[in-house]
Amino acid sequence: MCFFSQISKDAVELQHRFNAKFEEGSSFKPMAYNAFQFPKTPVITDKNRELIQMFQWGLIPHWAKNDEIKKHTLNARMETIHEKPSFKYAMHNRCLILSDGFFEWQWLDPKGKHKQKYTITLPENQLFAFAGLYNNWVDPVTGEIINTYTILTTEANELMSIIHNSKKRMPLILHPEDESLWLSGEKLNQKEIQLVATPISL
Repeated sequence: MCFFSQISKDAVELQHRFNAKFEEGSSFKPMAYNAFQFPKTPVITDKNRELIQMFQWGLIPHWAKNDEIKKHTLNARMETIHEKPSFKYAMHNRCLILSDGFFEWQWLDPKGKHKQKYTITLPENQLFAFAGLYNNWVDPVTGEIINTYTILTTEANELMSIIHNSKKRMPLILHPEDESLWLSGEKLNQKEIQLVATPISL
């Protein structure tokens, strides 16, 4: 699972790494994100790969009558997105969710009463992209168009199985060479997408 992430780089660094420009008027600043606050974070969609936009974390499907469902769509299991009503209609709306780290808690006892927090980053704190799905939802009351997304998760690799030892899941992080393939709609083998990360104990 992934509910806490961060971007420590500035806008210029993000634009250089992903070869895209921030949407005019974007209010981005480096910070840590708590998914349960439904923040807007930088994403790149398959429809406009040269633009970095600020989308809200927590996917709202087009058929939703209100935005309450976003509490349950912060993450989507890669193995079952084609089965879940919340995600299957957004399967072809692919996006990159930009980041350079996320946070996870290791259970130190069977019930999780005592936990150890870790920051997970790539070597040298490189920028990377989570694989995501997005949707444009129209608020039936105000008529406002709200752009939202979910982060895909997969089975934890060896490292993350040790850290995230309760659920044994991890966000799906794309190799740089797979980012374009993901946006193009290619079916990537999730078993081949491995996180080469450096955990930092806090």
